[in-house]
Amino acid sequence: MTKVPSDIAIAQAAQLRPIADVAAEAGLGPDDILPYGRHKAKITAAAVAAHRTPRGRLVLVTGINPTPAGEGKSTVTVGLAQAFRRLGKRVMVCIREPSLGPVFGVKGGAAGGGYAQVVPMDEINLHFTGDFHAIASAHNLLSALLDNHLHQGNALGLDPRRISWPRTIDMNDRALRSIIVGLGGLNGGPTREDRFVIVPGSEIMAILCLAQDLVDLEARLARIIVGLTRDRKPVTAGDLKASGAMTLLLKDAILPNLVQTLEGGPALVHGGPFGNIAHGCNSLVATRLGLGLADVVLTEAGFGADLGAEKFFDIKCRFGGLRPEAAVVVATIRALKMNGGVKKDALATPDVDALRRGLVNLEAHVGNVRKFGVPVVVALNRFTSDSDEEIETVLGACRSWGARAAMSDVWAKGGEGGEAVAAEVLATLAEGAADFRPLYDVKLPIKAKIETIAREIYGAGGVDYSAAADKAITQCEAMGMAETPVCMAKTQYSFSDDPTRLGRPTGFRLTVRDVYASAGAGFVVALAGDIMTMPGLGKVPAAEAMRVHPDGTIDGLF
Repeated sequence: MTKVPSDIAIAQAAQLRPIADVAAEAGLGPDDILPYGRHKAKITAAAVAAHRTPRGRLVLVTGINPTPAGEGKSTVTVGLAQAFRRLGKRVMVCIREPSLGPVFGVKGGAAGGGYAQVVPMDEINLHFTGDFHAIASAHNLLSALLDNHLHQGNALGLDPRRISWPRTIDMNDRALRSIIVGLGGLNGGPTREDRFVIVPGSEIMAILCLAQDLVDLEARLARIIVGLTRDRKPVTAGDLKASGAMTLLLKDAILPNLVQTLEGGPALVHGGPFGNIAHGCNSLVATRLGLGLADVVLTEAGFGADLGAEKFFDIKCRFGGLRPEAAVVVATIRALKMNGGVKKDALATPDVDALRRGLVNLEAHVGNVRKFGVPVVVALNRFTSDSDEEIETVLGACRSWGARAAMSDVWAKGGEGGEAVAAEVLATLAEGAADFRPLYDVKLPIKAKIETIAREIYGAGGVDYSAAADKAITQCEAMGMAETPVCMAKTQYSFSDDPTRLGRPTGFRLTVRDVYASAGAGFVVALAGDIMTMPGLGKVPAAEAMRVHPDGTIDGLF
C-alpha cells in the first residue's frame, strides 16, 4: 500500500489556484473580495449583503464522541465538499478556524487531513487573516477599560468581588486559570482575583459567530455583562462605553474568509468557538453566505453530536433561521472499538465483539440527531486496519437502524474517496424528509432546558445543581436571561460529565456546578462536571515537534 505523506507535506506540495479564480467559481467578482496575499481573502460586506437570499441546502457534519483513536470529522467535511464538486454540484464548505491552543497542544493542525484539506494549511492553522487576534484584542480592551473604570473611581459601583469578565489568550495555559491582578501599588489598579479563558471560549467569539452584521455585532457587544454592583445589578460593556471601540477592532474580523480545498473548490473558514465550552459552530455570516452562493452547503459542529450538533440545532439554527436538511455522523471502527473497551495500542487487531459493544455510542448519536427531525447518513471513515467483517458489522447495524451509511476514504483519496457518502447525502436530500425542529422551547425555565438536554441527548437520569449554580440561575433569571437557549459546557469524551464513561452510559446524574449569562451571545452557559474554560498542555505538546526550515517549509503541523 502506498504511504500517504504527512498533512503538511501534502499541503505544501499542492498547486493552489489564485484566490480570484476560486472566488469566480463561487460566483464572486474581483470587487467582492479583499485579498490577503495570493491564496486567501475576505469577502466584502457588500458581497455578503448581496447574497442574503438562500438558494442552497444545508447539511451538518457531526460525529460520535471523540477518542484518542481519531474520528476525522473535519477531514470528512472537506472531503465531502471535494466529492460533491467532482459530482458536478455547486458546493460550499463552511468550517471553523483552528485555535492556536490545540494546534500547539494536541492536534498539531485542524484544517482537515491527508488529501482532504483546506489550504494554505499552514496559514490557516497559524495567524490566518488575524480574526483570533482581533477577538483577543477586543476582549482584552474591555478588560482594560473595566479595570481602568475601577481605578478611576468606579462610578458605576461595580463590586470587585462580583466581576465576571475574564481576560483571554489563544493558548493552552493552565497557569492563567486563576490569577491576581493589580499588584503594582497605587497606580496598578485595584487588587482582585481574575482569570483567563482561551479565545474560542470568549464570549466575543460567540458574539462574532452569531452576529448578523456589523450593527448587530455592536448591539451584542454592548449587552455583555461584565459584573454586578453590590446590590447585584448587572453592569454591561455598553455602560462602560466600550462597544464602539470593540466593534472597530472587529470590523474586518466579521467578514468571512475565503480559501480553497486541495482540489481547488471554494471554502469559507470563519470563526472558531469550541464545541465543549462554547457553541462549536462557524459563523452565521459565513453559513448564510454559503447558502446564498451554493446549491449544497456543508458545515461542521464541534466534537460529538451530543455537544456540537445539539448546539448547532438549538442555538445557531434558532438564531439564524436555518433549516438543515440532512446530517452526516462520522464514525471510525477504531473509535467504536475503543468505546467497546479496547485499549489504543490494540485497535489495529480485528475485534468484532468489542466493535458491537461500542456501536451503542454511534446508535445513540444517530437517534439523537433524528430527534431534531433531521435524517442521518453515517460516514464510516476508513482506516487501513479495518477488516471486512468489521466494516460490514457497522454498515449492517446502520441499516438496521434505518440510517443510510457508506464508507469514506477521503484521507487517502480526496474527493474520489467521498463520492459514496456524497451519493447517500444526495439521495437523502432528494427524499425531502427533513422536518427540523429544536429540542426545547426557549420559554421553558432554565433548569427545565438543562434537564431536557441531559435526559434526551445525554441519557442522564437527572441533574444535580451545586449551591453556586442554583444562585447563578436565579441571578440569570433576574437579569432577563430566562428565555434564552442553554449552551452546555461538558466533557467531549462521554455523554456523561465523566470523561472515563465511554460507550452509552444511562441513568447517571449530571452535575451542574455553575451557570453564567452570555448576554451578548444570547444564551446561558451551564458548566457540567470538571470542564475547564482554559485548557492545559499535555505531557508532550505537539509544539515540541514543530520547526520551520530555512526555505520556509514546515514540519510538525499534521
